[in-house]
Amino acid sequence: MTGAAGPDMPDYGLGTAGLGNLYTEISNADAQGALQAALEAGLRYIDTAPFYGHGLSEQRVGAFLQASDANPVISTKVGRQLRPAGTQPIPDNGFASPAPFIPEFDYSAEGVRASFADSQKRLGVRSVDILLLHDIGEATHGAAHQEVFDQAVTEALPEMAALKAEGKTKWIGLGVNEIEVCQQVLDHMDLDVLLIAGRYTLLEHVESAPFLDECHRRNVKIIIGGAFNSGLLAASGDEPLRYDYAEAPLWATERAEQLREVCAAYDTALPAAALQFCHAHPAVACVIPGARNAAQVRQVAGWTQSPINPEFWDALRERGLISPEAVVPS
Repeated sequence: MTGAAGPDMPDYGLGTAGLGNLYTEISNADAQGALQAALEAGLRYIDTAPFYGHGLSEQRVGAFLQASDANPVISTKVGRQLRPAGTQPIPDNGFASPAPFIPEFDYSAEGVRASFADSQKRLGVRSVDILLLHDIGEATHGAAHQEVFDQAVTEALPEMAALKAEGKTKWIGLGVNEIEVCQQVLDHMDLDVLLIAGRYTLLEHVESAPFLDECHRRNVKIIIGGAFNSGLLAASGDEPLRYDYAEAPLWATERAEQLREVCAAYDTALPAAALQFCHAHPAVACVIPGARNAAQVRQVAGWTQSPINPEFWDALRERGLISPEAVVPS
């Protein structure tokens, strides 16, 4: 499904869950500053979703787009509808001060169409470059996975293909945290792109690498989210250590510390190694770290350009911290 009509993807972009107040509330000014700094630094792809801050991230991205003559690559997602909370308690879902809506899963054709229409309004756009089906998979839906999966492949994804045929998007795919469901969908149909968060990283890549190899053979583009594994590989010491959006388990913190030791020996910033490792695989079109303000964006941009001694990757292999077959920057 990919081809010349696809968007012109930069090597790195910006994930905007943080602009929806993920874990920490930020100001509108910080959000706008982050978006402006991203474009100035060449991070010309912005990924958002209705779920992020219950519409807040899309609203902030939309405000930026309306006030700017910039034309970044934009992706958003479908698979949830936002219901006005009214007098009901607002679930935070990890977001500090989310907008007053209750996200509800909806993978029906009608739900996809309605969700996208709402995103168009929040973003102030008629079309987006990439439209992703958000958060399908057994780890997310448990016992309901098969029912959700069946609806995804019979209703949601065909409706997204219809939106593509109408010129509302250039690429369609999934935005998920699980490799298995990506494989399951590709067994049923072709997709243009997969946004995979946290599963192909410097911390963990052995199990996912063969799948990325297959995607490269099939010309399915990969966007890597969660390159820092929920911040664990970019932790500064003054914040909780998280992995997969929760408290980091011991194995993950120990492995991250081993990575830091090798980084220190080669005068390499661990976040720089994490970002550049993810982008080295030939299936990967773009890596989208998150940032909450302009200073963080500029720091991220610097990491993407930091020179890394090739012997650093050899040292990681020797210590068993990356697989012998891992693709590394050349």
